[in-house]
Amino acid sequence: MTSTAATSNLTGTTYVPSSSADSKSISASGTAEAQDRFLKLLVAQLANQDPMNPMDNAQMTSQIAQINTVTGIQQLNDTMKNMNTQMSAMQVLQAGNLVGHGVLTEGNQLAFDTTAKTAVGAIELPAKASNVKIQVTTAGGQIIDTVSLGELDAGQHGFTLDSSKYPADTPLQFKVIATNGSEKVDAVALMRDKVVAVGSDASGGLTLTLLTAGKTPYANVHAVL
Repeated sequence: MTSTAATSNLTGTTYVPSSSADSKSISASGTAEAQDRFLKLLVAQLANQDPMNPMDNAQMTSQIAQINTVTGIQQLNDTMKNMNTQMSAMQVLQAGNLVGHGVLTEGNQLAFDTTAKTAVGAIELPAKASNVKIQVTTAGGQIIDTVSLGELDAGQHGFTLDSSKYPADTPLQFKVIATNGSEKVDAVALMRDKVVAVGSDASGGLTLTLLTAGKTPYANVHAVL
């Protein structure tokens, strides 16, 4: 018998603690049951081994060490899962302070101040642009205004538009057209929104529920206002 398998002479069953099939069995039946099966197989082998060629101590020690290693890995995985759950809960609790705050998140919907008759948004440039324009459009894509922001450096930039000439009570969007000479600059459109709730997704990642955009991954938030 090799040092990586315990075989019963009565049943012919081979137990390989390092195999992927056994790892799946451990996950399904639990660590304690896996240890119990291993010890029963080991005892059966010891009881039925050839007295003229018994298992040496090194082989037995190696097999016991292997089952302990598998058990330790399973326990470590369980511990890490518990820690991840606790950290997600703490993250959501801390993020509760964001409720009621404004944020800049990826999106192209304009936010309006009806008192000042202005519309606001923001853009993020990965590189300098010699010419940046904002096109205001309806939800159907009709262009109703074009505003030049001129030359802008790389980074985040907010803008404010005069909305007095825009259609009332109509959701409007904006499109960024940025170039540097003859080359296009891929700008990211950012919209203002408000946090109304916080939570987490199935993987434990932090999510924000925004007034306009709805449930949004926290990674999509570029700034807290």
